[in-house]
Amino acid sequence: MGNVPQTDEEWRDRLTEEEYEILREQGTDPKFSGEYIGKDDDGAYRCAGCDALLFDSETKFDDEGSGWPSFYDAVEGAIEFREDDSLEMTRTETVCAECGGHLGHVFEDGPNPTGKRYCINSTAIDFEDE
Repeated sequence: MGNVPQTDEEWRDRLTEEEYEILREQGTDPKFSGEYIGKDDDGAYRCAGCDALLFDSETKFDDEGSGWPSFYDAVEGAIEFREDDSLEMTRTETVCAECGGHLGHVFEDGPNPTGKRYCINSTAIDFEDE
């Protein structure tokens, strides 16, 4: 962390085309295509753009219906929220607080204890074993 690209050119140099599309252009992984769907190993999920710690594997839950990795909570201060009015509906976009990279969206239909469902693009995150 701390070495966050400042220009579009620096981002393009750092990220793959797919990562750039998701993180910098608010793209979305195709439903059920992400490598972290169904992953239940112990570890941490970090931002693919800047390596900031975002989610602990303990907060990941099996949400086979959504098509994306789902978490019921994020690391404190790791996520910022923005209103997203695309697709003719209002949703809450989640972005990395460190680099502003688009991660996915959060919904109010998750499990206890938070009731939240962070629906995250696999391309936007990297997994780190414990």
